Amino acid sequence: MEQLVKAAVQKGASVIHIKAGDVFRCRVEGKVYKLSSTRFTAEDTRRIALQLIPNDQDRARINEIKDYDCSWGLDDVGRFRVNILQQRGSFMIIMRAIPWSIPTLEELNLPSVLTQIADQSHGLVLVTGGVGTGKTTTQASMIDWVNKNRQKHIITLEDPIEFLHTDDASTITQREIGVDTDSFRTGLRAALRQDPDIILIGEMRDKETMETAIRASELGQLVLSTMHTPTATSTISQLLAVFPDDEKELARIRVADTLRAVVSQRLLMRADGETRIPALEIMQVTAAIQDCILSNKPAETIQDLIEAGRETYGMQSFQQCLQDLVQSGQVSYEAAKSASENPGDFELYMQTLAGDGQADPFGPAVGSRF
Repeated sequence: MEQLVKAAVQKGASVIHIKAGDVFRCRVEGKVYKLSSTRFTAEDTRRIALQLIPNDQDRARINEIKDYDCSWGLDDVGRFRVNILQQRGSFMIIMRAIPWSIPTLEELNLPSVLTQIADQSHGLVLVTGGVGTGKTTTQASMIDWVNKNRQKHIITLEDPIEFLHTDDASTITQREIGVDTDSFRTGLRAALRQDPDIILIGEMRDKETMETAIRASELGQLVLSTMHTPTATSTISQLLAVFPDDEKELARIRVADTLRAVVSQRLLMRADGETRIPALEIMQVTAAIQDCILSNKPAETIQDLIEAGRETYGMQSFQQCLQDLVQSGQVSYEAAKSASENPGDFELYMQTLAGDGQADPFGPAVGSRF
């Protein structure tokens, strides 16, 4: 199994699938490939699950496990976020690869404005997107930038710990849920007494965690976390939606006061068809956007402010980012249009650019589409 894992990582696998009755599979640049011809038996997957579970207590209750998260490392290969589950009465294992080294923002092709967002003194910063869109990697790169360039105490609360940080200009305390602290909520409350400048929460999953995160940012800490929301405006809506109706108005005031930025991320296949590139929507909470949150103005109003704030604040909508990726030739027109929130508007805008005589508004090989 370890040899297969090593071979998968060498081929650029981001996720590995091990399932009873199936061959070894891995996901490379968004596609799932077979990497062996031999099928795993139920006993094979049970034995592998036992090897990956990190402690004796959990191994002893292996037959009771239905869904289980942990981390695992293989020397000279990397670390993995592991999910062990049962399907059709046997074990299946999903392993998400985490590189030993933390990529820089530049290596990830992320805009430099993220350093300004990471350099906030306090408030709430959220990195959002679907599963497997690189949220954790982006967040780790932002923390790594702070670690190398600022003198801070950073506390992370993760389930499980993924990227391993080494103290540099900053000092970093990494705590794993279920191992170093009982839950995100208890770990977050304890963190407020542990002299933090920055608190990273692996994921905001419930009202209590969100409420405590907002409270921490109100007390002068910078709180970074992730949410499974597709856009900046849907993130605001989701933050407010967890609060009951009688708390909505106060929650709106607190969110408007503490939220500093939302970075929403997707991964698109590059035009070369070989690797993927991030597409980002970036919202910084200006006074105008703060007023929109307080006044419960339509999402379209915030979207307009994001697009208008590009030059002054480094903000951008997904639409603007996708247009840039097409014009620079990094992403095909078809891929960008498919990823757009509104494909019709995207097509109209790109055709308008062509009508204005701007060079290659559709990127390379436009003529082949018409």
